Amino acid sequence: MERAAGPTGGYAEDAERAATEALVIVEPMTPGRARRAAGIVGMAGLLGEAREHLDRRGGTVVLTGPPGIGKSTLLERLAEGYAGHTVLRCAPAESESQLPFLGLIDLLSTTGDDVLDLLPGHQRAVLRSALLRGGDPPPERGPLPLRLAVLDLFRVLCARSPVLLVIDDAQWLDGPSAELLAFVARRAAGLPLRALVAVRTDPRGRYDAGFCPGPVHALNVPGLTVTEVSQLLGDRWPRPVVARVHEVSGGNPFFALELGRALAESPPESTDDELPLPDSLRDLMLDRLGTLSEDARRTLLTATAAARPTLRLLRAAGRDGADEDVAAAVRDGIVEIGSGEVVRFTHPLLAAVVYAEADPGERHAAHAALAGAVTDPVERARHRALIAPGPDAELAATLDEAAVAARRRGAPAEACRLGRLAAEHTPPEDTDGFVNRLLTASEDAIAAGDLPESRRIAHEALAVASEPAQRVRGWLAVIDSAGQALAEFGDIFPRALADAGDDPALLAPLHYRLAWRAWLVEGSAFEAHEHAARSAELAARAGDRRTEILALAKQAHLAFFLGRPDAERTLARALSSPQDPRVMVDHNGPAFQRYRHHLLADRLEEARAELRSLIYLVRRRGAVESLCHCLHNLARVEVHRGRCDRALDVARQSLRLAEDSDLSQGPSWFSLALAEAAGGDPERAADAARRAEQHSADDGDLLFLPQAWFVAGHIHLMAGRNEAAVALLRRVRRSEEAQGLGDPAMRRWHGDLAEALALAGHLDEAAELIEETRARATRLERRVMVAVMDRAAALVAAGRGDHATASALARRSAMALAELPFRLEEGRSWLTLGRLRLGQNDARTARSALREARRVFAHAHARPWLALVTAELDRVRDLDRAQAPAAPSAALGDLSAMEAKVAALVAEGATNREIAARLFISVKTVEAALTRTYRKLGVRSRVDLARLASSPRTPVQDPPPDDA
Repeated sequence: MERAAGPTGGYAEDAERAATEALVIVEPMTPGRARRAAGIVGMAGLLGEAREHLDRRGGTVVLTGPPGIGKSTLLERLAEGYAGHTVLRCAPAESESQLPFLGLIDLLSTTGDDVLDLLPGHQRAVLRSALLRGGDPPPERGPLPLRLAVLDLFRVLCARSPVLLVIDDAQWLDGPSAELLAFVARRAAGLPLRALVAVRTDPRGRYDAGFCPGPVHALNVPGLTVTEVSQLLGDRWPRPVVARVHEVSGGNPFFALELGRALAESPPESTDDELPLPDSLRDLMLDRLGTLSEDARRTLLTATAAARPTLRLLRAAGRDGADEDVAAAVRDGIVEIGSGEVVRFTHPLLAAVVYAEADPGERHAAHAALAGAVTDPVERARHRALIAPGPDAELAATLDEAAVAARRRGAPAEACRLGRLAAEHTPPEDTDGFVNRLLTASEDAIAAGDLPESRRIAHEALAVASEPAQRVRGWLAVIDSAGQALAEFGDIFPRALADAGDDPALLAPLHYRLAWRAWLVEGSAFEAHEHAARSAELAARAGDRRTEILALAKQAHLAFFLGRPDAERTLARALSSPQDPRVMVDHNGPAFQRYRHHLLADRLEEARAELRSLIYLVRRRGAVESLCHCLHNLARVEVHRGRCDRALDVARQSLRLAEDSDLSQGPSWFSLALAEAAGGDPERAADAARRAEQHSADDGDLLFLPQAWFVAGHIHLMAGRNEAAVALLRRVRRSEEAQGLGDPAMRRWHGDLAEALALAGHLDEAAELIEETRARATRLERRVMVAVMDRAAALVAAGRGDHATASALARRSAMALAELPFRLEEGRSWLTLGRLRLGQNDARTARSALREARRVFAHAHARPWLALVTAELDRVRDLDRAQAPAAPSAALGDLSAMEAKVAALVAEGATNREIAARLFISVKTVEAALTRTYRKLGVRSRVDLARLASSPRTPVQDPPPDDA
């Protein structure tokens, strides 16, 4: 039997095509060019942290990492942000590290003689001599005169403008220059002197930054992710190949590009082939390995072939001198010994070169020895497969068993690899066994998040399969590998339905996928609900409880979306016995719908507990897509709970997982935008919203596209761009009402749209939306939505001039939300009340409401909202000043500036510890200032001081703005 390679051709053909289209590097690639080619993708967090340290604390940021990781490019990008500084640069080289003062000469190369002429004559002479600028030799000898001259020069430069030192490859800085900079650094307190330094770490991650002005903040430059490596290589290679490049390169962009060039020149014939190693990297690594003895090299070869090489395993595999061999490699910095005596290479490329340089016979011997030494059945089967050529029915069955074991232990990627090996060793006459093993491997690839590989394997199976059940199973794998991007696979469904015929067992899973397509691509919850109900009915007839549970869960979700009264009954049917353990941890299963039900009913703690339990189980099972969905939904729950830092962390986890697994990124970008808007940075939030829209539009995902518009509109509303918010949120309303949205708690955009309409002057439209939403929310017992509608109604009342009703509604909203777990909504209602009272020039009531908002947002770490509250509190203080008489109080006039600041913060209700933190002084200093203030003003308590300081007749010096 001749097996076809599939409708798209064989892997070797694809690889040859990729080789002609892949990135071809004509010029020699350098580490700096490598990172520039990679871009600054994924480095926004590191760049932001570096800038924040320099801007807020000064001192030095040190970028650390191995050669080629991109430190130089990041250094250049950071330096671009300091145009108003005097920037002094040097980039020493290893060959120049013994030349004294060369680093100082480079740093001061742009400092003209006009600056040196500002120094005293003897210092000028000493410095000109050290900088090789001619002149008579200095009369004084010894290091101190030069040190003092350099220190005074930096003082002169800093008096003109802030100074930024940019030192690249600082490990090669000559000793005399480093010593002079260290002398300056120890005496730089008070000077506007900052430094950006890139330094190469040694094999153990150590570096020297003793010459840097403090405080020193070290940031290790991370390697690229799998997705970034794929982008770097032009997105041309199958996911397993890219993953191998990422593994071998350690995420180093320079190494990854070199490997990519070798791939383009010598494409592998299958995804399991070893990567071709370019001469540049092979020579670099061979220099490190050159000191090894022959015995040590063979011991390390055995270590590279093992999944978890321990000294005990190496001895069991026949390497009797393993202890001595490994000890020698440790001394040379090639390997290190971890916990449990595990032997780890200090860089994956070292292991790759050891394996690549061995001849086939040596590799075969290493795998054969390990097959007899390892006790794990999965690893034993893998070694046996690597040394057994050709078809072998017994080996194929052993590999099947190993794949089952890998699947049970939550390693679907390994199960996929073993399943493909089992198919390769299947005898030609066993067509059914070959197809079934491929299809199982394709399903494992989906669970592992490797969607392109799943699709490739499924097409390989479909090229051979003739049985309807096998063909439908193959089409299902192709459909499931689409993720959210089902729009691209519309032509698959007719072919799959034709193969299914009238068999309910085959039709049921197809109708379940058709429900998803109608929901995601066609935007019709009504049609999707019909397909889900049809799938559940067919599955029940066929006795397919697994598909029945999934279909019932989807039917319940759509019923909730439509606001149907039978939603809870349908969910109860999905949750009833018998259950399927795999479905219960699936993001489309009934447990996930139970989380949604908790969220709809405003039970945030129960929703969070359900998701956390699912995440724990999904991590153990290894279903990547389910984990990604659970994480991005947990991020949204944490936003609602007012745990903004936690929301940001979880949303970023979800996005990294989506990027690394080639999953649709729209949902994760949406959750990240929501988390950034709540507790991060508004600009990052807007960028994430744009990316959410782009990915959802590219995928044809009508489910998340309106949510991307919603978060963008939400960001506009926060920024006061009311008309822009209205435009986007109206689009959301049109889209989701066309889909059939009946429960406002499913999406929660209604409050933002009503507020934006009211603030933009569209009062009648806002009132109509509020009335309609409040009626639905009341019928469905969605208490949070009712309270949010009260807040929006307050703005409508204010717009119509009914300020008493507006204040009453805003207060009612805040008080109702204080009894519910949606913390940010509570804070927003207090903020609205404060703004309304401020608009009526009622500073006292406004201040009280805004302090409540500040309390809620501060506890939630909701930084953008805190900034808005701070701005409103500034307006309250402006109102106080405007209402106060021109003549200041004589009593408060006796206070010092520090005492006046302390008094003002006491008036705001701050504790001594909070005052100390805001004014950057100690608690004891606050207590002393209060004691003096009491004595000067003749008061005895904080209450008296607050009353006096808050009096409109007694203006006080404003405290510094609150740190949002």
